[in-house]
Amino acid sequence: LDGLGGNTLIDVGCGPTIYQLLSACERFQEIIALDYTDRNRQELEKWLRNEAGAFNWRPVVQYVCELEGDREKWGEKEEKLRKKVRQVLKCDVTKANPVAPVVLPPADCLLSTLCLEAACKDLATFRSALRNIGALVKPGGHLVMVTVLRETYYSFNKQVFSCLYLERKEVEEAVEGAGFDVKFSEVQPCQPGDVRADCEAVLSLVARR
Repeated sequence: LDGLGGNTLIDVGCGPTIYQLLSACERFQEIIALDYTDRNRQELEKWLRNEAGAFNWRPVVQYVCELEGDREKWGEKEEKLRKKVRQVLKCDVTKANPVAPVVLPPADCLLSTLCLEAACKDLATFRSALRNIGALVKPGGHLVMVTVLRETYYSFNKQVFSCLYLERKEVEEAVEGAGFDVKFSEVQPCQPGDVRADCEAVLSLVARR
């Protein structure tokens, strides 16, 4: 999307993954990755330090490079991303300052993929969490969000996790309630029949503060 870029990107709820940062690292000078669980942050840091035993993201990196026009640039992209992720910090979206006691300067863009619906037990908490993370963005900055709709659970390795059931309208209203204008919003249906989760659709959204 045009106009998305700048100095700092904050990824809220990065998990142990990098896929969501592969295109972003071309548009921002530095990235700050936030996650609640120690294990996720350790796993990400392992990849950032290029340690033995780190998860192999190479096929995903190659695929993104192919989408961007040059599959062979995967090595360059990995190196670029490792340089640009400057901090990996603990965060709790239910706190007024999610990274307390750290205070971050306001960012140009906030990215959150598949995080808040798993972290919030009800709609009131979801709305409050959006206000909390929204405060990390400077006026005129952007929020880029991917969330699942109408999901009640997801499972991994036989462990089942609860998920907040959300409708598109509820997400958009919560984003607006956090001081953002929704600029882009698109719903894509999930493939039926996956027993690992009962989500019906995925919402991608871009908003401006």
